[in-house]
Amino acid sequence: MPCLPVTDPVSVPDPDPRPLPPEEPGPNECCGSGCPLCVLDLYSDELQRYRTALAEWKARHPQEAS
Repeated sequence: MPCLPVTDPVSVPDPDPRPLPPEEPGPNECCGSGCPLCVLDLYSDELQRYRTALAEWKARHPQEAS
């Protein structure tokens, strides 16, 4: 009788992982000079994308929506 490979559930990557929030800029990362691409503006854009992705993920995983 041939042996079947044992699948370790810990090592199998999640095909639909929960989105991770973006890293918030540190207190000294914004220079306050009104740069056209301020780190705070970029963070705000990333945060909005994260919130959208999280809402979509929660809709796909209602059991983990907390």
